[in-house]
Amino acid sequence: MVSKDTSMASLATQICTHISSIFTKPTHPYPQPLDLMVTELTATSSQKGRVFLYGVGREGLMLKALCMRLAHLGHSAHLVFDMTTPPISATDLLIASAGPGGFSTVDAICHVARSNGARVLLLTAQPETGSCVKHASVVCYVPAQTMADDEDGDVVKSRPLLPMGSVYEGALFVLFEMVVYKLGEVLGESTEAVRSRHTNLE
Repeated sequence: MVSKDTSMASLATQICTHISSIFTKPTHPYPQPLDLMVTELTATSSQKGRVFLYGVGREGLMLKALCMRLAHLGHSAHLVFDMTTPPISATDLLIASAGPGGFSTVDAICHVARSNGARVLLLTAQPETGSCVKHASVVCYVPAQTMADDEDGDVVKSRPLLPMGSVYEGALFVLFEMVVYKLGEVLGESTEAVRSRHTNLE
């Protein structure tokens, strides 16, 4: 329910509070998302493996942002379908997102990754019913609203501040920022080292 105060500061507070609340929800029996992602990325780094990322729509944009920061942290990070994306192999990790549980392209990409021996970390808000879960090595459960359930209950009775998949997508952005921070600590990457890897072609 949106507050009657629709000032910029109030709207920002409501949005941030809503997204923050996602990280107070239990994820059992699935691992805590932050720890899981840091563990998987650290393991991939220790094997000198590469990280591949894929998502559709706004979820894909969040994964693009994560891909950039992983490159800044020194990972060999690649977006699926980029012209220079190398082949995936057994030491690599695919991070894919299917908030509502399944997308045909995400299903297909995850299947190809597993067929080539790579690990697949699937981000989703629907771990029990989604079609993509069967391809996952590990499931990263983000318990947020997506288009799979945005018309349930009270949501349809009023105009939502965060419609359709916005809560899930916003939660991904926040989760990824936490992952980058924690991963930087684990890998011992200084601010200067991270900054030195930022492109100068802009």
